[in-house]
Amino acid sequence: MKARYQYRFYPTDQQRQSLSQLFGCVRVVWNDALAICKQSEKLPSNNDLQKLVITQAKKTDERSWLSEVSNIPLQQSVADLGVAFKNYFDSIKGKRKGKKLGYPKFKKKANQQSARFRIGGFSIKGNEIYLAKIGNVSPIWSRELPAPPTSVTVIKDCANRYFLSFVVEIEPVNIGAKNQSIGIDLGIKTFAVMSNGEKAESPDYSLLDKRIRQLQKKLARQQKDSRRRNKTRIRIAKLHNQIADTRKDFLHKLSTKVVSENKTIVLEDLNVSGMVKNRKLSRAISQQGWREFRTLCEAKSDKFNREFLVISPWEPTSQVCSECGYRWGKLDLSVRTVKCLNCGTEHDRDENAAKMINKVGIGHCHDSKRTQRQSKTTSVASVREASRITAPLGR
Repeated sequence: MKARYQYRFYPTDQQRQSLSQLFGCVRVVWNDALAICKQSEKLPSNNDLQKLVITQAKKTDERSWLSEVSNIPLQQSVADLGVAFKNYFDSIKGKRKGKKLGYPKFKKKANQQSARFRIGGFSIKGNEIYLAKIGNVSPIWSRELPAPPTSVTVIKDCANRYFLSFVVEIEPVNIGAKNQSIGIDLGIKTFAVMSNGEKAESPDYSLLDKRIRQLQKKLARQQKDSRRRNKTRIRIAKLHNQIADTRKDFLHKLSTKVVSENKTIVLEDLNVSGMVKNRKLSRAISQQGWREFRTLCEAKSDKFNREFLVISPWEPTSQVCSECGYRWGKLDLSVRTVKCLNCGTEHDRDENAAKMINKVGIGHCHDSKRTQRQSKTTSVASVREASRITAPLGR
């Protein structure tokens, strides 16, 4: 299986200029190829596009500066455009999992910049990495590469930070698990409630988010393409990076802990795109990174030979007692604890949902309809009574 290892590096002033020129060439090749694809009735092949936007373009006065950079990232840019079109068409036809992908877009100078080098365009020399027509760069090796990389991508983010991203082939790791299975209920303030009773509190992004809002108001009033507006834009990007780095660190640590300790991991398939339509909760939901946590758990499950399961979002995990299977119906979000009328067990709402997610995932869910038929408290009045005996707590 493939894995990605990313390291930060600090280029010299000369290397910054060379990288800026490389990013510009890669961006121009992408945009030229995309413009040709939009004008063509039939999508051209990658070889035809490379001849048009690279080989023939270098002979013109307008694009003669393309020959000043390495040819490998330019060819890879055209290949990446072909992959983007393939993913777009597969998404339309339903062959690709996940949300629908849009048509490839033109690249902008202010967004994140990247250039990928294949084998032949880079080499590892001790603690340094040689990049064709860039020179030797020294990344900060926070960990060793487990295998020789097949490609390296040079990335410059919106806050002017530089990274090297390596793709390597790794083998699955076999380690023992403490528990057989675990169900996880995701939330906002309490990010994750486990079926074993453990809870993971989400980091507080409110202070950084408040500063971002203030700077965004300032940015809206500044003149476009001015130096002060560009400085404000970079300050906003740095604050966004702080939130993203804090979230990524939290999610990596939590996902590693969950996957390494449990043999089977069960999550609920949340409709995040529908939930963010609630304008009061959309910003808080977007900051949590539920989808990123699911992706990390799925990838690390493959790495550690674990079983990763996702249950349907229509399972009534918050409406069924995890002990006896009695269904009490829908509850208001302000209700945080509930007492089952059938077995008398008092549940924490999120912990009960996590237990139900675990039971549904491993296939040991209670037959709630059968339990309701056998129960003596199945009338409408008893369901209403269930809402009266619940105790609202702060989430």
